[in-house]
Amino acid sequence: MQSLTKNVGNSIAIPCDIDTTDIRIKRVLINRPNGRLGNLLLITPLIQEVTEVFPDCKIDVFVKGNLAPILFKNYSNVNQIIPLPGKPFKQLIKYISTWVKLKKNKYDLVINVIPTSSSGRLSTKIARSPYKIFGELPETFQDNYCDCEHIAKHPVYSFREYLDTIGLSYNKNSIKPLDLKLQENEIEEGKQLLKSLVKNDKKTICLFTYATGEKCHSKTWWREMYVTLQTHFPDFNIIEVLPKENVSQIDFKATTFYSCDLREIGALINSTTVFIGADSGMMHLASAVHTPTLGLFSVTNQKMYEPYNKKSIAKNTNTCNIEDCIKAVKAILDTN
Repeated sequence: MQSLTKNVGNSIAIPCDIDTTDIRIKRVLINRPNGRLGNLLLITPLIQEVTEVFPDCKIDVFVKGNLAPILFKNYSNVNQIIPLPGKPFKQLIKYISTWVKLKKNKYDLVINVIPTSSSGRLSTKIARSPYKIFGELPETFQDNYCDCEHIAKHPVYSFREYLDTIGLSYNKNSIKPLDLKLQENEIEEGKQLLKSLVKNDKKTICLFTYATGEKCHSKTWWREMYVTLQTHFPDFNIIEVLPKENVSQIDFKATTFYSCDLREIGALINSTTVFIGADSGMMHLASAVHTPTLGLFSVTNQKMYEPYNKKSIAKNTNTCNIEDCIKAVKAILDTN
């Protein structure tokens, strides 16, 4: 599919019959037809960017699955979530009707988040809009922006580049971090939830020991990591957030928390001092609630997926040991 769609659309195409001096952007479509937690959270910097540049615009988001309404519920500019069913062949009529709905709407600007996404390029192509961003950046762009490979930052840079090309002013500030936009009552509930778990006022280290496939570190690695954390941080609580699979790579030795409510999980993590976990949706959730994060990488591209928020650090466990990870945790704590 990537081979078939790689030439669909042109990121720098400007309609020849449109006066670029009189552009009004009121309706925007952001295309990220993916349903994974991390991939959806990674578009929050783009949503914030579009909102800042066009504060009066309404944003529709084309996604997959049912997580987006939960994650974007406090984004006032997000007008409509257009979801593809998670299992299209079991819901074929709904799948087709969603694409038809996408075609019926009219937008002032359409943004494809991931340039290599086949369905992202196709949805951008068929959407009705005079201005479309398919997501590529010039090959020389990386010479000026060494972080443009990051999957949360790339679409923002592409958006800025496109605005510059069509003669619109664009944001030149630092790209905003991931943001779940927790409300004050959610943050307070997270504090109370954590206190009910640890039953003291000590600072807390939060672990997430699970990850999908080869991203998941072994039980042997995590057991050693857990014991070493206990040795180096005796005055800290250590809790483990469990995945929906309800498994633990440290065999449930730490105080555990299980929930299917992502905002509740986020609020709990927000109340902890540091989060440690492998590249996963939960790692990006920790970033999105502004908790300093140690992201552990072993197979995925660190430059593309490292935790993006203040005071966070990524470590490749193929080239560093557990003591190096402990030093990274200490570096995070020293800056708090």
